[in-house]
Amino acid sequence: MNAEIIAIGTELLMGQVVNTNASFLSRELSSLGINVYHQIVVGDNPTRMAEVIEAAEQRSDLIILSGGLGPTKDDITKQVLAEHLNKKLILDKSTMEKITMYHESRKRLMTENNRLQAMVIEGSTILKNETGLAAGMFLTQNNQFYVLLPGPPSELEPMFIKEVKPLLMKKNQNETYIVSRVMRFFDIGESQLAAELDDLIEHQENPTLATYAGKHEVTLRLTANGSSEEACYLLLDNMEVSIQKRIGSYFYGYGEDNRLENVVADLLKERKLTLTAAESLTGGAFQSQLTSISGASQYFKGGIVTYSNESKKEILGVSKETIKNEGAVSAQCAIEMAQNAREMFNVDLGLSFTGVAGPDKLENQEVGTVWIGLSVKGQPTFAKEYHLGKGRENNRDRSVMSGLELIRRTLLNLPIHQKVFSGKKVE
Repeated sequence: MNAEIIAIGTELLMGQVVNTNASFLSRELSSLGINVYHQIVVGDNPTRMAEVIEAAEQRSDLIILSGGLGPTKDDITKQVLAEHLNKKLILDKSTMEKITMYHESRKRLMTENNRLQAMVIEGSTILKNETGLAAGMFLTQNNQFYVLLPGPPSELEPMFIKEVKPLLMKKNQNETYIVSRVMRFFDIGESQLAAELDDLIEHQENPTLATYAGKHEVTLRLTANGSSEEACYLLLDNMEVSIQKRIGSYFYGYGEDNRLENVVADLLKERKLTLTAAESLTGGAFQSQLTSISGASQYFKGGIVTYSNESKKEILGVSKETIKNEGAVSAQCAIEMAQNAREMFNVDLGLSFTGVAGPDKLENQEVGTVWIGLSVKGQPTFAKEYHLGKGRENNRDRSVMSGLELIRRTLLNLPIHQKVFSGKKVE
């Protein structure tokens, strides 16, 4: 089955809203073994909308339209499609009751245009909207499938997962089972990852491999098809063995939404370890990211931001000699920051960040020069140097990710790429 995604909304064309729905839908359709060959964005214009629907019908079995199901005058998606298919719009009573109850419970006046959200194309299967008011639709005509979804991702995503996906799986029963696995990697670029797996990608058949460059990390999607789920998982397991042998040292977890901070948090909780952080160039970003996870108080006891040299000396206890002779952007400064923070908060691990975020040099050091220190109770404190060399925010974000990865590797006793500096000598 081939699919086409038509995103509707002038705000998308003007760049006022980012079209995240297309990437979500493409991922979900791919997991069902449905090919997405075209994605189109069209404004709220009935003539142009009809044109793209006609074009989609010439090349796609499944046409998904997102947006334009609301109560305003520019919400015309179902009207255009109904006219194109020569069908009527009828009132869906259950949706109308929901809209009425919504306004009554909030003591709001329900204007007449709200009824538009309860109007559906005759003959369609109604898709329940658990997080909004507009009804979605699924209908078939001339051996083609049409899906109408609301534009807000908070409404579209649960509607697709709970309502559309089961319908598509039934329609796709004659197909083989499709199972995907997402592997996540850090500290390796997409080009290097692709080069390491070049022969596997070049000769891929089943499973297939696809690399995706994310923000400071890379994901690899493996997709297998077979006569059963068990057969698919066996194919995925065998392929993963080959991948892990080549680039397993960069692998940190599975899944679409599993992030490095989640992996580190789980390790700290499993081992009943506590952590603090002393931040300079990152300005508290590491602590913010780590504490965004529910239950962070189990492993994070507090931290400190020492942005100026004075605060490093007076609050954190970095020696005057270190600042004078080595500089704030140095291994020795990072080591003292990490160790003193760990002792100050009486925890198992202390992490520190000091460096040059940009846009200008600092202490005659290039933008993107970063030292991250790690102090583990009972072990020598060390620091690692990074040369990130990007813009200010990129350097800050990448530093946070690098700190998380340094903790993960240390806790798992994995090799740390490149040399680390401990005390006054390189090990």
